[in-house]
Amino acid sequence: MTLAHDRDTELSLTEHLAELRTRLIRSIAAVVVGFCIAYAFIEPIFAMLSRPLEKVLPPGTSLIFTSYPEAFFTYLKLALTCGIFIASPFILYEIWAFVAPGLYEHEKKWALPFIVFSSLFFVGGALFGYIVVFPAAFNFLASYAGRDLKLLPSVSEYFSLVIKLLLGFGAAFELPIFMVFMALIGVIDARMLSKNRKYAILVIFILAAILTPTPDVVNQCLLAAPLLLLYEISIFLVALIGKRRGSP
Repeated sequence: MTLAHDRDTELSLTEHLAELRTRLIRSIAAVVVGFCIAYAFIEPIFAMLSRPLEKVLPPGTSLIFTSYPEAFFTYLKLALTCGIFIASPFILYEIWAFVAPGLYEHEKKWALPFIVFSSLFFVGGALFGYIVVFPAAFNFLASYAGRDLKLLPSVSEYFSLVIKLLLGFGAAFELPIFMVFMALIGVIDARMLSKNRKYAILVIFILAAILTPTPDVVNQCLLAAPLLLLYEISIFLVALIGKRRGSP
């Protein structure tokens, strides 16, 4: 009996690993497709993402590159990042499909809302960074230029920062989705989130300090404020899940 059970467990683990590999391969393939689509429009994407910096540069100043392959590899990294955003609905579907077998039947119906809202929050976080945080942050950083200090931004350094911020803001805005998922698998509940609110506030401000490229409090609060709101939304959604699970 024990030997048979061990074999079943081993087989189940092997099957899960095989499924995980399949999901990862499909997700990578989706990112590759997204990369190809993004690279076809890389010049307008480059121009759009350069705009927040160009608005604060002195007249006659532009982004520069100091080595032959720098601009090329910057285009590749930018296209890869955009490919991740393009493929995000499919990637999120693959994540859901992998974890769905462990959920109750009525919880599996959350697949479409999970995919839609996860994608919206991911893209919405990046848009928030681009529209709200970027102008204030780059204006602050450019303010250090003067008569004795000239701003000559490198294309690789600028877009490395932009990519980090876009992905960081997108991931940070997934907070309610992550909390709902943790509630569905029974790791957290609304009471736990409410009880640990003060620690969550501390973590959110630390995260805001890490993600924002400037040390000033204003820009950090620009990110912390929506994250605090998303945390409160998470508590509400997790409480709603708890009520529905408790209902007959």
